[in-house]
Amino acid sequence: MDVDATGMRLLLGVTGGIAAYKGLETARLAVKAGHAVRVVQTPEAQRFVGAASFAAITGAPVLTSEFERDPARGVFPGQATPAHDPASHLALVENADVFLVAPATANTIAKLAHGLADNLLTSAALAARCPLVVAPAMNDAMWEHPATQANLATLRARGVTIVDPGVGALGTLGEWGAGRLAEPPALLAAAERAATARATATGPWDGLRVLVTAGGTREPIDAVRFVGNRSSGRMGFAVASAAAALGADVTVLAANVALGRDPRVTYVDVSSAADLEAACAEHFPGCHVLVMSAAVADFRPVDPAEVKLKKTGRDELTITMEPTPDILTGLAAGRRPGQTLVGFAAETGEGAVAYGRDKLVRKRLDAVVVNDVAQAGIGFDTPDNEVTIVTAAGEEHVARRGKDEVAAAILRTVDALRSASATPLGR
Repeated sequence: MDVDATGMRLLLGVTGGIAAYKGLETARLAVKAGHAVRVVQTPEAQRFVGAASFAAITGAPVLTSEFERDPARGVFPGQATPAHDPASHLALVENADVFLVAPATANTIAKLAHGLADNLLTSAALAARCPLVVAPAMNDAMWEHPATQANLATLRARGVTIVDPGVGALGTLGEWGAGRLAEPPALLAAAERAATARATATGPWDGLRVLVTAGGTREPIDAVRFVGNRSSGRMGFAVASAAAALGADVTVLAANVALGRDPRVTYVDVSSAADLEAACAEHFPGCHVLVMSAAVADFRPVDPAEVKLKKTGRDELTITMEPTPDILTGLAAGRRPGQTLVGFAAETGEGAVAYGRDKLVRKRLDAVVVNDVAQAGIGFDTPDNEVTIVTAAGEEHVARRGKDEVAAAILRTVDALRSASATPLGR
């Protein structure tokens, strides 16, 4: 789509800050340029700029709550109105070419980074598959705080476009520093670039279907207890976002993962090893790349109770365990030509890499990612990791760094493996 020629559908999110007045000018410029605009405001934003002003400029109703009926039924000016009332936070982003949040307060940025959805704007952002452009505006101390910078880094790693603020006069009299919202022409230009890039995007992994497993399975003991592990799913989610950023069509089988979700990725929730096995059987045949990062329980209770087992009257509780199916070995046995399989080995102590190499051969994999989870600050439920990627050609040690960077290294290995086997991407 050439947005200059055909116009785009711009969803403008306005949060509660003094810079909200620039949202009015951004909306005016967008309409003048031939774009269709809808606006959602947080309740706090209305303390600075009223909804009536945005409605007058855009010619469309402004929404502030998920529970508020949308008179336009989720469409933008120029679109046909559906016969039913859709959920506004879903319909607005489904119809939008780009979602621009300007100004974005430190509070809203934190919510977006952590997947919170406590108002219409953040709910819409969590449901958005269109490009998300975030333009921060805040006091310089808040802008420079490590928490804000970490949240922005998280959003960037997910493919969110950040329009950095400028340096200048701030909201409070006499203040000067970084945190001043970018000017409306720059905001509109960033939204136009994102919309055009989406319409013409052909990433290096365009057409490639990637299946990622993430998190840790839970095997029930009774109605309330389970056998599980400490895997948070951070590594698998990082791999999924990195693959999506390359243009891949990514599906994640998420085993008990409580993390924010990338709008570019499709998620399927599972719980037990049996659930994960069934989901893999459904999704594996159609994928080109499998990254099996989930921590699957090796054993499960043979006969889980359907009710809660009581402590009263018991001196001990004996639970008989049985092995769970080896999901990855089963998938490797049924792989078709052109599929690339990556396994993980979370080990402790010496011999971890040797075990990874044995796993590579024994399970007929293309790569195994080995990490020593006994090391402090890496592995389970931490932002960092340190791994060794084992392939038939050798080993690559990836020193301690953020899991998004580790994910990029893993996918570079996948790319090299597929190139070496003359397997065209997307085939």
